Amino acid sequence: MTQRNRTDRHHRTGAAAGGLAAALTALALLAGGCTEATGGVRGTPGAAGLRDPYFPKLGNGGYDVSHYALTLAYDPGTGRLDGTAEITARATQDLSAFNLDLAGLTVDRASVDDAPAAVNRAGNELTLRPREEIREGAEFRTTVTYGGVPEPVTDADGSQEGWLRTDDGAVAVGEPTGSMTWFPGNHHPSDKAAYELTLTVPAGLEGLSNGVRTARRTAADGRVTTEWHSAEPMASYLATVAIGRYETATAAATGAPGSVPVLTAAERPIAAATAPLRGEIPEIIARQARRFGPYPFSTAGAIVTEDGTLGYALETQTRPVFPAAAFDRTTLVHELAHQWFGNSVSPASWRDLWLNEGFATYAEWLYTEEYEHVPARTHFERAFAQEANWAFPPAAPPAAENLFDPPVYQRGAMVLHKLRETVGDRTFDEILRGWPAKYRHANASTDDFTAYAESVAGRDLDALWDVWLYGDGRPAQP
Repeated sequence: MTQRNRTDRHHRTGAAAGGLAAALTALALLAGGCTEATGGVRGTPGAAGLRDPYFPKLGNGGYDVSHYALTLAYDPGTGRLDGTAEITARATQDLSAFNLDLAGLTVDRASVDDAPAAVNRAGNELTLRPREEIREGAEFRTTVTYGGVPEPVTDADGSQEGWLRTDDGAVAVGEPTGSMTWFPGNHHPSDKAAYELTLTVPAGLEGLSNGVRTARRTAADGRVTTEWHSAEPMASYLATVAIGRYETATAAATGAPGSVPVLTAAERPIAAATAPLRGEIPEIIARQARRFGPYPFSTAGAIVTEDGTLGYALETQTRPVFPAAAFDRTTLVHELAHQWFGNSVSPASWRDLWLNEGFATYAEWLYTEEYEHVPARTHFERAFAQEANWAFPPAAPPAAENLFDPPVYQRGAMVLHKLRETVGDRTFDEILRGWPAKYRHANASTDDFTAYAESVAGRDLDALWDVWLYGDGRPAQP
């Protein structure tokens, strides 16, 4: 995502202490009801959170999701969203109950492997108790039917995420917690999954999402249904939906190897003005593939909305979303670089966000160095001189509201430039290509990155990490 004027992205932790106590009580009651035929308790509830450093209740324990099938219908006039989520997962423990993250919407019914499941709500925690306990290692399918008017999440910096209504539709973005406002799931970036999404919207509107559009059909009443397929794993915060009066264009990019289909969309009033830059996406991807390695997904593109609803650009997987005011070449380079750094290689926890934003910011520096003849060192020195970039180390934001502050972006990029100067261009280029290859479609932490860089460089780099990645103050010299 692009850095915001305030704190580029967000954070709040969710339910208050009272909600946590209610959730724990409900889980204890559910656990007591699931027993083996012999009468002994075997399964236990999955954890109600993954203890992320900034969002401890985000995500859920006890299972790993492999696939989401979301069927959605939206009425812009009333703001009502009706959905069915089919979630395929594998149990990582014996489960008597498990949680899904879901904010606000009403659950009509739920089942596990086609058998009705008991439902309990406590804040953003949806607890399901299957009729039969789920044994460790077993694959199971959960179906949740739900609906209501989604409410966006307002962050500490005043920005909004989640399901955002527009004059004639909506746009959904979810970094870091907003995806729970429009579908139930395991909403921590460490649990990535494939997605199928079927979206029905009123006549005259287009429905857009991630991945490959596999079908588009119009019903007798004029309603339009589109189907989208995302085969490669995706963190839920990268899922998107855009509904409105959009014009689309198709092209192809050389993703090394092979050709990558590109689908872009822009709302009609801005379609013509944004067309030239949207047309540059295939070439930018080809250039980045030459530097970062093969493009990691089956499709690419962009969605550009009119200003007034979305206050930032976001690297939603395969198809980044931009407000018109942020749709410029620098931001486009940044969000497309995220397809390698952040989307394919996703953070193990939100503390590792600098691996997303530092790399994407450095991609901007590399782009201007190669194609606009502005050395990356020039950007480094400018960033070094800015006091805001030294508020805290990029690998240790003090709180959730600091996740999208300048040090994560600019000082994160400075870490990479100092790494480049320390190991030399040849080794750095090997790291730049090898890192997204080693962790392709996986999750990685800061420790994973420092260990990988040292393995490629063949040397200890603690002195570099201690000053630039973890150090509290600005060094005497850039």
